[in-house]
Amino acid sequence: MDWATSDLAERDLYKLLVSTVLPRPIALVTTVDAQGRANAAPFSFFNVFSHAPPLVVLGIDGRGGDEPLKDTMRNIRETGSFVVNLVDRAMVSAMQVCAIDFTDGTDEIAAAGLATTASRAVPAPRLAVSPVQLECRETVSLSLGTRHRNLVVGEIVHLHIRDGLVDERLHVDIAKLDLVGRLHGADWYVGLGDRFQEPRQTVESWRERHRPGTPEGEMS
Repeated sequence: MDWATSDLAERDLYKLLVSTVLPRPIALVTTVDAQGRANAAPFSFFNVFSHAPPLVVLGIDGRGGDEPLKDTMRNIRETGSFVVNLVDRAMVSAMQVCAIDFTDGTDEIAAAGLATTASRAVPAPRLAVSPVQLECRETVSLSLGTRHRNLVVGEIVHLHIRDGLVDERLHVDIAKLDLVGRLHGADWYVGLGDRFQEPRQTVESWRERHRPGTPEGEMS
């Protein structure tokens, strides 16, 4: 099946994309407003964009009505910074609380029972339970499409990884990290349990596999 995206209703396009581009990492983003009030909200339109410079990208939807910007986007505009807290399996329930569309003035972090700790380089707090926390400064934001959708690029200025997850060679223990990714629908997630390894090929190894006399070579 195939479609021109312009022929699809917005909801149908969303459904197809989030059911195929997966798993998606989850950023539980903490921000503060100009008065220092903290907010937390999860986003799965998120990824690392580059390591030099170290950049992350966030896709943040807006809302209708008189207040089109969500708290996260408004706070980023006010302070120019945010923290990405990665989500492990133990955090999923609390993360879902932070996704609730509470009335204005509700402290999602307190409602989720999450403890915070001060960041080193930005005003927004970190979530103490998160195994990986990325303190970021806004680099650029673009307003795209309808519903005040925004693409935010942030530079990672300070990186925190839980003690015991990184060895002396800076190798991370992925099993202990236990991160989850977002799947389709409102409540489907995946862990890191089903991993496999496929050695990366070189020109030399490819030529060896495809030389005359090998099965691959006979098929060429």
